[in-house]
Amino acid sequence: MTLIIVLFLCTLIAALLAVFAVRLMMAAVCLLMASLLIALLMFRFSSPLAAVFELSICAGLITVIFISTISFVRPLTNEELTARRKERIKKYLPLPPILAVVGALSYFLINPANLPVHAAAVPADVRKLLWESRQADLLGQILILLMGVFGIVVLFRGSEKNEH
Repeated sequence: MTLIIVLFLCTLIAALLAVFAVRLMMAAVCLLMASLLIALLMFRFSSPLAAVFELSICAGLITVIFISTISFVRPLTNEELTARRKERIKKYLPLPPILAVVGALSYFLINPANLPVHAAAVPADVRKLLWESRQADLLGQILILLMGVFGIVVLFRGSEKNEH
């Protein structure tokens, strides 16, 4: 259980670093680290299908898309970096306590006795596995994808304001 808490805290730190990062490349690397740590958590909770999906899509493909997109963006000047840093701190200051509360609530609301320690026999039909016995994994993946989309919208909305 201690390893799970350490992985969770490292994931939280990586996600916060991604939010507060001023440089886009640093934010992409922090998101990559958060995705890798999430995949490790999923493997630890005996969710290999969700973990492989997280590694291949979120940590792999999405990071490649982010880095290739960032390569087309012009670098910021020191004044722009300072202004962006101040703006981000002001904008996202309530985020760490909110994440801490949500994380603590989810940790205490999920009954660890219901989580499998070892992977059960995998049914031949993956659809049956996902919809009948791994709903929490599916919900987690949907939430991760939605947060990724939300993150992209926030990043590009901020860049549109700076360009005009």
